[in-house]
Parts: sequence; C-alpha cells; structure tokens
Amino acid sequence: MKVLRSGALVAVALIAALTLSACSSDSEETMDTAAEETTVGTIVDVAVGAGNFKTLVAAVTAADLVETLSGTGPFTVFAPTDEAFAALPAGVLDALLLPENKEILVKILTYHVVSGKVMAADVTDGDVATVEGSTIKLSTMGGVTVNGAKVVAADVSASNGVIHAIDAVILPPGVDVAALIK
Repeated sequence: MKVLRSGALVAVALIAALTLSACSSDSEETMDTAAEETTVGTIVDVAVGAGNFKTLVAAVTAADLVETLSGTGPFTVFAPTDEAFAALPAGVLDALLLPENKEILVKILTYHVVSGKVMAADVTDGDVATVEGSTIKLSTMGGVTVNGAKVVAADVSASNGVIHAIDAVILPPGVDVAALIK
C-alpha cells in the first residue's frame, strides 16, 4: 500500500507541476498550444489518471521506473489492467513487489514496453523488440493482441508515447513467476 501511495504522490506532483506551468505560460501563446500542454501528461500521469492501472503504477514505482516512463520517450506501453494483474496466480504479485525481486519485476515491466509511438492502426503482424531485449508477437487477427493478450483499450495518448491496455500480464522468455511463490 505504501508503494501505491508514493506512486500516486509522484503522479499528483507531476500533474500539479504541469498545471502550474501551463497557468504561467506567455499570453501570446495560442489556445491550441496551451490546451496541448495541459490535456496530456506523461505515460505515468495518464496511467494514474485512468484509474484502472493502480497495480501497474505500484509495480512501476516498486521497480524504480517512474522516472524512465516519465522521460522523453516516445514509448508504446502495453499496459496490463488491474484485472490482468489480479488474474496472476495467488501470491505472485505480492512476491514481485518485494525488493529482492526487483530485477524480475523490471524485466517483466520493460517487456511490456516498445520504443517509439505505435498507434493501433499502425500495428502489423510479427515480432517486435521490447525495451527488455526480447521480442513480443503482435497480431491483428480479430483485434490487436500481444503474445495472445488482447488490447482492450487502444491509443491512450500521452505526451511521451501511447498506452494500449491489455487483459493479461505477459512474461518474457525464461521468467517463471510460479518459482517466486514459496
């Protein structure tokens, strides 16, 4: 719970900073530019604001990836929803959030991230390299899927990329989360 609170505090601080910087902008700025600055935050801001990525935000915070995913990017994040994390075997999520499993958590989370901004309409079938270093398999048959996980909400824009919500947590090759449960 403490991890979730600090992630939320970071996001609130970022949103407040964005709002304050927009309020102090030069009056000669056009309305379109001012609206663009205030309507979309970083991937982390958008995930916090969406409400269905609380577990993802807690995991990103525990893995010390908030700063990275708030960086310049652009990134495409295939973001598991809270329901996707809840579908993991009992005890796995709690184990992943432990400090001693941070390396595995980072590996899993970065496996959900692709460099560049890829909108759903631009997805083509095939393997794509992830930030983690392995590849994911994208498919457009019957809607966009990532390693079989279905994209349930596409093209959620952020200032540094795009989020596609998925209905499952995907695991990189060689990661056995069942081994974390004792």
